[in-house]
Amino acid sequence: MDLSKEIRKLLIDADLTLTQLSQKISQSKNKHYTVQNLSQKLKNGTINAKEIEIILDCIGYTAYFVPKNK
Repeated sequence: MDLSKEIRKLLIDADLTLTQLSQKISQSKNKHYTVQNLSQKLKNGTINAKEIEIILDCIGYTAYFVPKNK
C-alpha cells in the first residue's frame, strides 16, 4: 500500500488540499507545519505513525488494525 496515495485520496474525498491540511495541523497542534514539509514527507515516505494519526484526525478519519485472514 502506498500511504501517500491513500492520504491524497482521502484529501480528495474530504475536499481538502495539502495546503489546507497543513493549516489544520498547525491550528490543532499550535505548531507551524508547512505544506512543503508535509509534501516532502509524503513523497519520501518518511511520515511517522503519530503524524498519520494527526492527519487522519484533521480530516475526520481514524485508523485501526485488522488481523489478516488466514
